[in-house]
Amino acid sequence: MVQVAAAIALSLSATPLNVEFTVNPAVKRDPIHPYIYGQFIEHLGRCIYGGIWAEMLEDRKFFHPITKKFDPYRSMLDTPYPDLKGSPWQLLKGDVEMVKKDPFVGKQTPKLMDGAAIRQARLGTIAGKEYVGYVWLNAAAPNAKVTVKFDGSETTLTPAVGSYKKATFKFKATKTTDDNVLGLAVQGADVLVGTVSIMPGDNVRGMRKDTLDKLKDLGGTIYRWPGGNFVSGYDWRDGIGDRDRRPTRGNPAWGGLEYNDFGTDEFLDFCKEINADPLITVNTGLGDAYTAAQWVEYCNGSTKTIGGSWRAKNGRKAPYNVKTWCVGNEMWGDYQLGYMKLEHYAIKHNWVSEAMWKVDPSLQLVGSGDFGNPDAKDSRGRPDLNKSFTKGLLERSKDYMTHISEHFYGGRAPWTRDPRFPLKEAVKQMANPIRNKAEGHRKLQPTLRGFNGKLVPIAMDEWNYWHREYTYGELGCEYDLADALGIAAGLHEFYRNTDVITIATYAQTVNVIGAIKTTRTAAELESTGLVLQVYRHKFEKNPIEVEGDFGDLDISAAISDDGKTLTIGWVNPNNSPVALKPNLPGFDLSKAKAYVVSGAEETSKNAPGKPRQVDIAEINGTTVPRLSCGVIVLKK
Repeated sequence: MVQVAAAIALSLSATPLNVEFTVNPAVKRDPIHPYIYGQFIEHLGRCIYGGIWAEMLEDRKFFHPITKKFDPYRSMLDTPYPDLKGSPWQLLKGDVEMVKKDPFVGKQTPKLMDGAAIRQARLGTIAGKEYVGYVWLNAAAPNAKVTVKFDGSETTLTPAVGSYKKATFKFKATKTTDDNVLGLAVQGADVLVGTVSIMPGDNVRGMRKDTLDKLKDLGGTIYRWPGGNFVSGYDWRDGIGDRDRRPTRGNPAWGGLEYNDFGTDEFLDFCKEINADPLITVNTGLGDAYTAAQWVEYCNGSTKTIGGSWRAKNGRKAPYNVKTWCVGNEMWGDYQLGYMKLEHYAIKHNWVSEAMWKVDPSLQLVGSGDFGNPDAKDSRGRPDLNKSFTKGLLERSKDYMTHISEHFYGGRAPWTRDPRFPLKEAVKQMANPIRNKAEGHRKLQPTLRGFNGKLVPIAMDEWNYWHREYTYGELGCEYDLADALGIAAGLHEFYRNTDVITIATYAQTVNVIGAIKTTRTAAELESTGLVLQVYRHKFEKNPIEVEGDFGDLDISAAISDDGKTLTIGWVNPNNSPVALKPNLPGFDLSKAKAYVVSGAEETSKNAPGKPRQVDIAEINGTTVPRLSCGVIVLKK
């Protein structure tokens, strides 16, 4: 914060540019829907496992066989967070057999022979912090002992004989490192190892406390889950019941493994913990209507339904009452599992939606759209609806949805910074697609048959920058101050289009192109996350008209319901401070408070466990620093 405050003070010492404009509180747009401040999490990279979920072990259920050759990671991924291609468990001595008959979970269970020892490294610990764990053990004879070693300490466990018994352990770390080790050694008899777990002692029902703290700062209002491309191969029934008995699967759309430790109940518990509403996406790729409807039963049905009875069996009798659901994800993409032509997919969409509504008629259902080119023609001059999935799906399925989704991502160049692409253009990469899609829908929908003035609102349920190197694992790119300015401009554009955009979920919250980044031992808000935090908590909800010549600046404004508080949002991509001079009778500009997101350079960025290079600062007045964005609060 000291570094950022110094940069802001230095900036404000220069002669500012003057920008005069008029704010008219009498000209209001539709209120900003709270769901504009939504977030998206997908089972991809380190978003869930390594980000939100507190489990420290990889492959704790032994999906990959433990072998004498230890070669667990893809050699091409020379990063701190490589993908697995084999078992992360190293056989230190003795022998192990992967038993496939009656496995504890999945397809195989390791039997550690008498005298064998295994270990897993790359575990992050903080000196003085407590770590808690357990292991399911089944010994072949009564004299078996299992020694658990962690950070130089050890404890001895006595397994049950002939059946699995859960044995717990607890350690206090002596060092801060990203490469601590957990080991298991067997003596006296062969022992089957069911599953193993170790988490920080301050975990919140399996979730990382440090990540949760940042998520609560972020203040997201609705969370979309579990995908994303992932969902088109996901069977939600794999993710309910006893976590230790849920099977590990290969991630159907991305790299790595899906442990199914974070399923429906965990997601809904997560939403409750951070005070956000859930948005569940059903599988319309390889999935079917019955499975989707049964998922609705599990979340919303009575205990007399099949799904509801499973929920009760798993410890919750009361329904969750999940009201907003996505019907499929990006079903217009030929990369999507279960991809089909538009005319065929529309039949499936209607089939799935009808089945879901039969379980709960109150659901809000989001169709899978992609605006594309609605004027495209095929070789015979006929409308080519596959060039605009949005248009085709709306024509065939408007009565089977309450919203239509749109997605977009921007970037200076694929994966890296292009110095020929200036900051002012990079900022527009967030605002322009939002405006274009909103204007496109306003123009398109009234021309469609049978709409009769009906407007299906947009759920922009994936939007963000996607560029630069993957520092934090798969798709884990960093963000800097330049990206923060773009996200602020994107929010301004949402505010200008509240008549047609009512949901927006920033993708993907943690690590994977996310507003929060984590190491194994720390979590931090990215520059983009700080912007989302400031606008979520400081910007008022009723957008009002702003008129003037802003130059390179982006200005927006909103007023409170009672008319006593007015907020002005700004994006300043210039290298000079700017004196904002609104023509605003009735409000005391001398007492203005500005909540600024800024840093020393456009390349400034944050990293977990390190001092922030980009931060939020509170200053007085309406003169704002160079390379900054934020919200000015005025009282009547």
